[in-house]
Amino acid sequence: MNNVSSHTDSSALKRRILIGGGIATALILFFLITSGEPNPEWGKFWRIKPLIIVPLAGAFGGGLFHYANQFIGGEKIWTRIAAFLIGAIAFIITLWMGTVLGLNGTYWN
Repeated sequence: MNNVSSHTDSSALKRRILIGGGIATALILFFLITSGEPNPEWGKFWRIKPLIIVPLAGAFGGGLFHYANQFIGGEKIWTRIAAFLIGAIAFIITLWMGTVLGLNGTYWN
């Protein structure tokens, strides 16, 4: 029985990581597509850095979100709500930090 629950936890973690990375990828792609003409000083391949760093930060935030929901949440509804809010805030902070790190040297100079 313990093996089944650890497999379920692993698949849920993978799903949250993929969802977090997918959300981050969609947001940075939208930002990069709508950003207009880049500064010529940034180089030809300046978009590669944010397209790597931001999805990794989103995936990490998705893992934190899963961790908060899995281990902080409990039986009571208020602890599950608190775990959801803590995880969502952690996801937003990691996504924001990844965006700042990914765009450092271009938009955040």
